[in-house]
Amino acid sequence: MKLPDLEAWAIFAQVAELRSFTAAAEALGLSKATVSKAVTRLETRLGAQLFHRTSRRLSLTATGQALAGRAGALLSDAQAAEDAAREAAASPKGLVRVAAPMSFGISHVGPALPDLLAACPELQIELHLGDETIDLVEAGIDVALRIASLPDSSLRARKLADVPRGIFGAPSYLARRGRPGEPASLCDHMCFGYSNVPGSGDWRLTGPTGETQIVRPAASPIRANNGETMLPALRAGLGLALLPHFIVREDLKAGRLEPVLPEWLPPPIALHLVSPPGGPRPARVMAVTDFFARRFAGPPIGVG
Repeated sequence: MKLPDLEAWAIFAQVAELRSFTAAAEALGLSKATVSKAVTRLETRLGAQLFHRTSRRLSLTATGQALAGRAGALLSDAQAAEDAAREAAASPKGLVRVAAPMSFGISHVGPALPDLLAACPELQIELHLGDETIDLVEAGIDVALRIASLPDSSLRARKLADVPRGIFGAPSYLARRGRPGEPASLCDHMCFGYSNVPGSGDWRLTGPTGETQIVRPAASPIRANNGETMLPALRAGLGLALLPHFIVREDLKAGRLEPVLPEWLPPPIALHLVSPPGGPRPARVMAVTDFFARRFAGPPIGVG
């Protein structure tokens, strides 16, 4: 199927309205020759003359009169579509799809949404929570919050804050199995691991003087793709886990969990604001990214 020559139809509509090639050219910001060629191109395509041309007057033919209304409607619809797009791009309203990790989304993103909507009441937020790494373009996600050490990619990424992690266990477990005194001792302990992180069976820990040790804890009875799901087993004294502080913060305050080997730290990770590549982002997306940047950028998350 051959696509319609929409540019020629739009130019024809303007000439038909103003009854002048010169006036149409000025209104459209085009040369008179360009306007004349577009109309001739359309007439050739239709196989019919649209205007009677004389040195003193320009008038529509019967075919031109029959088509002028439709051409004007096409031009009006196109202008309305562009105006709507410009308005949507300039003001923060409409749908924004946001992705975030499950636990962080529940504990931090969800509670932030009332403030976001209070500041931008015409926004609509569609929140997708999950701990898997998704393709933002394929999933149609406008903004994502990711907690990771991000590899190089074509995505736009902005670091907001560090996300400290540590090893934690219940007092009952430590009383029963003993407290590890060095990383190598973890090989004798039951340690829960992430099922969705490559190489999560090995724990890389850096000591207070910068030395690094890689240990493989004993086989775990629990592996999960979400850290918060490990908490009941941790509280029950079934093992140890390496988790972000924001997940265990309340348990630490309540004494249900304790840090283990606190001077040995896993590789740093951070909260990042990520969006797909591309040109200028509409105002609704910029409003969300700016809000999250103000809300979460700053000191380490989950500590203190």
